[in-house]
Amino acid sequence: MTLKQLEAFYWAATCKNFAIAANRLNISVSSLSKRIGELEASIGADLFSRSARSATLTALGEQLVPHAKDLLRNADQFMQQASNNLAYSGRCRFGAGELTSLTWMPQLIETIQRAHPDLLVEPFVGVGELVERGLEEGELDFAVIAGPSSRASIASRLIGSAEFEWVACARAVPDPAALTPADLPGLTLITLPQSSGAIRVLDDWLTEQGVSPGRNQCCNSWGAIAGMLRQGLGLGFLPSAWARILIDRGDLQPLPGFAPLPALPYTFQWRRDDTRPMLDSLRALAQASLDFHAPTCLL
Repeated sequence: MTLKQLEAFYWAATCKNFAIAANRLNISVSSLSKRIGELEASIGADLFSRSARSATLTALGEQLVPHAKDLLRNADQFMQQASNNLAYSGRCRFGAGELTSLTWMPQLIETIQRAHPDLLVEPFVGVGELVERGLEEGELDFAVIAGPSSRASIASRLIGSAEFEWVACARAVPDPAALTPADLPGLTLITLPQSSGAIRVLDDWLTEQGVSPGRNQCCNSWGAIAGMLRQGLGLGFLPSAWARILIDRGDLQPLPGFAPLPALPYTFQWRRDDTRPMLDSLRALAQASLDFHAPTCLL
């Protein structure tokens, strides 16, 4: 029995399918299957029941998953003790929201590649719900999104926050300086969809103010929302750095009568059963890189 065989068995057992497990280990599906077959031969029993369309764990396989997890965790701890400055190699896939991707994500990738030149970093950008699903199913190694996660299988660590500012243009609101939350029932609010982490902050704010907008117009892109606000299609909020740029240009105006929105916490997320020391290193790099005031090509 080898660690590679144990890794193949564990990730095949806990990922959505063999293809995802193979990608996670940066090997082919045939190599993954070969390692599992070798492990099965060494213990003299099947760990998976295989059919033409899928593979499911046998009763023995179910029993051995937690033991494989413990062995792999011990191996990870051994490697961490052996070298705290270990340079990692292979492939690393991480998930991020659009706001991160348009601000500090390029800096994060550069920082990771400078620290670990042999590690190929591949980002996936999507709304929080999609990113968390990819993390849970084993398609992603870690994620940086608004959090914390509500999924029991995902651990979260706070690394920073994003701030927002209420804005509108004169075409949407004739006198922005005089506007108050009490005016919202007669106005259109342009926001991200419910699957976005920013909506948690908005919902809390609306509850505190005791108001609801007359109409919600949802869009899943911060860049598109900025354009819709500039066009006068409604009022809304933008990341503070973007709002300041557009206000200084005269494209938008602040809404001083609106109480500030709470900051939105951002977390580094990973699967609880993933104990690789690499994740501690990447979390520290993400926390050091986080900067929602970083330049964006959209503005």
